[in-house]
Amino acid sequence: MPANEFIVAIELGSSKITGVAGTKNNDGSVNVYAVVKENASQCIRKGVVNNIDKTAQCLTSIISKLSKHMKREITQVYVGVGGQSIRSVRNEIVKEMADETIISQSMTDEMKDTNRNMVYPDLEILYAETQEYNVDKQVQIDPEGMKARRLQANFLNILCRKAFYSNLNNCFDKATITIAEMFLSPRALADAVLSEAEKRSGCVLVDLGADTTTVMVYHKNILRHMAVIPLGGNNITKDIASLQMEEADAEKMKFKYGVAYTDNKDIDTSLNYSIDESRTIESKKFIEIVEGRLDEIIENVWNQVPSIYVDKLLGGFILTGGGSNMKNIEKAFRIHTHIEKVRVAKFVNATVTSSNSDITAHDGTMNTVLGLLIKGENNCAGQELNQNPTIFNDTVSVQQNRTTADVHTGARTPGELEGKGIVMTQAEKDKAEDERRKREEAERQRIADEEERERKEAEERRKNSFFNKMVRGIKNFGKSMMEPDE
Repeated sequence: MPANEFIVAIELGSSKITGVAGTKNNDGSVNVYAVVKENASQCIRKGVVNNIDKTAQCLTSIISKLSKHMKREITQVYVGVGGQSIRSVRNEIVKEMADETIISQSMTDEMKDTNRNMVYPDLEILYAETQEYNVDKQVQIDPEGMKARRLQANFLNILCRKAFYSNLNNCFDKATITIAEMFLSPRALADAVLSEAEKRSGCVLVDLGADTTTVMVYHKNILRHMAVIPLGGNNITKDIASLQMEEADAEKMKFKYGVAYTDNKDIDTSLNYSIDESRTIESKKFIEIVEGRLDEIIENVWNQVPSIYVDKLLGGFILTGGGSNMKNIEKAFRIHTHIEKVRVAKFVNATVTSSNSDITAHDGTMNTVLGLLIKGENNCAGQELNQNPTIFNDTVSVQQNRTTADVHTGARTPGELEGKGIVMTQAEKDKAEDERRKREEAERQRIADEEERERKEAEERRKNSFFNKMVRGIKNFGKSMMEPDE
């Protein structure tokens, strides 16, 4: 039975858009009532919006179907941001103090602000993760209260192309869908499938998607690196389709015969696989096609692990996404990376109840959107739908005279966003930029007023100096000597 209050999450994946509606219980478990998917291959490529109008249409369709299923209007949604455009870079902010100074929260917040305002040509900072601080020569996670002459803050900035970020926000504006919160999709996925022990001891989370493969490296509970590789399961399908067949048929062959790793002694050279009624392919050649592309993907994944963490991956590799369902995928990663600890995360850690086959399949394909749903906190349900619509009264409405800008009435500080994987919406960024300009203008005015005050004080001191007093006395004496006697 659909609930009167529920949360709605939308994931813009590498080849499709998925929306879910469900509730969270006090014990942390989740009930999923509705799942809607839209093929977005014509408007989204590798998770990047190419066509704003068509993407907006897909989003509107998803909200309409979810709303009808839940029998209520949807007032806002939680959105995941991912795709090929995303990558991470490290950045350092240094503060030098003349004397030993006690480090305060305002100092660290100021450094986070400075980092957030970093300018990268044609790129936007989606999210910033604080790595650690160098307090003089000590490395600290929390430096507040310590004394230092030099404080260095180390950040991992998650970047994307400005056009991608703008297009994404424009899609929701055009579809008149209010964004309750935007989350970094890979971060939401990691929080949903990784254990605290894995994050702490060091691990690599690999999301094997259709068009992209996302890599995240964790150590000491901190995200240390993130990259999106423009290769996925569809590349294997296209390689098979090069045998002159339809991609749909190639996809069926991949699922039926595809294996991530086959030992040479297990290859039956006499075995052939059927392509169509008149053609076959040797099993050995088919294996070479599949494994050749998969080897490339695994090699790219391994190359993304920073060298300083290669020997610190006590938590091993955690694989998820549709590509993790391929037979012997764990063995393939062990062979190529020499990391023995490999597991497949078929489902999120939370207890999820649903009658929907996409959820109950536990095949790793729904983990990200469930992670977004789990992160949602506010009710997304509006008023009950009109069950007797007329030509003048639409069945579905996704707004109640409210916009994303209305939800995010003020820019939050970096401290409020710290460790939550939150991506500021365009409305929130605009307000943050407006507040930054106001602070800069106020600071410029303060400096100008200070300089004017110092100028006046200097002029006053000059006038009252002994030399000036003596000069004025001589001038006044000379003037009095020149004046005629009465």
